[in-house]
Amino acid sequence: MNSTYDVIVLGAGAAGLMCAAEAGKRGRKVLVIDHAEKPGKKILISGGGRCNFTNIHTAPDRFLSANPHFAKSALSRYTPQDFLALVESHGIAWHEKTLGQLFCDGSARQIVELLLAECARGEVVVTCGETVRQVAHGDGRFTVTTDRQVAEAQALVVATGGPSISKMGASGFAYDLARQFGLKVVEPRPALVPLTLSGDDALFRDLSGVATDVVASCGKAAFREAALFTHRGLSGPAILQVSSYWRSGAPVAIDFLPQAGEGWLIAAKRESPRATLRSLLRAALPDRLADTLAERLALEGPLANATDAMLRAAEERLAAWTFLPNGTEGFAKAEVTIGGVSTAELSSKTMEAKRVPGLYVIGEAVDVTGWLGGYNFQWAWASAWAAAQAV
Repeated sequence: MNSTYDVIVLGAGAAGLMCAAEAGKRGRKVLVIDHAEKPGKKILISGGGRCNFTNIHTAPDRFLSANPHFAKSALSRYTPQDFLALVESHGIAWHEKTLGQLFCDGSARQIVELLLAECARGEVVVTCGETVRQVAHGDGRFTVTTDRQVAEAQALVVATGGPSISKMGASGFAYDLARQFGLKVVEPRPALVPLTLSGDDALFRDLSGVATDVVASCGKAAFREAALFTHRGLSGPAILQVSSYWRSGAPVAIDFLPQAGEGWLIAAKRESPRATLRSLLRAALPDRLADTLAERLALEGPLANATDAMLRAAEERLAAWTFLPNGTEGFAKAEVTIGGVSTAELSSKTMEAKRVPGLYVIGEAVDVTGWLGGYNFQWAWASAWAAAQAV
């Protein structure tokens, strides 16, 4: 005999647990199913183990989607302040790190415990370590068959995320399910992911481990944060941010001295004609990086020996040093996934599939991807809350 619920949520991550908790508090009988042995696995490793649970600067223009307007409704109805109030109601201490990023003072486990406590309040049944074998739909009901049970509900919420961080069991399950129900999927690709270098750029791999504050840009997108050289290419927050905008064949430009004003090298020549480019770069950048850049620019000797035109050219190169990535480190290293279930298939107010009443898709499974820094968690909370008001 099948177990009967009002709502079945597939996925015990941030979005799934949030949706289940909110639906449970509205009196719905809710079942959560996840293939992982424990709930909230991605939450536990987020933010270096402290969970960057939201960003106070959340706004729709900080999310990528084929429809940039889609996220507005959910984000406006469940804000960072709403989730912060929930965090504080559980006595969780927090701090703002940089750029509006909020973290737990203690551990990411506190956020998982918060979500499970909220689920318990709503008498939600959370089952882990179960593999979904089949999802069927008929007579207005969804039937989910796992390796342990068969459950039925009028509403099915897909909150299984995307394939990013595949070593934790992440997969494209949500996309397979969407296609089963005839929903379009925007091609998924890795986002917030390190970029790889080859050819001439590969010489920078010798700087593996060196990090510095830069402005990294790709097309019209630009971010001022740290960049990190790795043995495979480029990483660090600034690079992860632009990776979401990067497409194969596109250049990435780095301003190594974003604090320097126009004409700084020529001014330095006037003030300290015996200074060298290498010494000036060493004063502003890590030594190994300064030496590499100076060698590439081939401006040896005192600045007095260089023409203003030569110095201007060096300045321009340092302000927009172009790299041509040959790829990314893929879903294995990507923090999130760009693409997913097309927003054209869903209601922006309720996250319900327009053509399949009772089917909802939330969180990372949807074609809405935030910047680095807590934005994707806020989308998880907001999209989950929106669906929970409708199921």
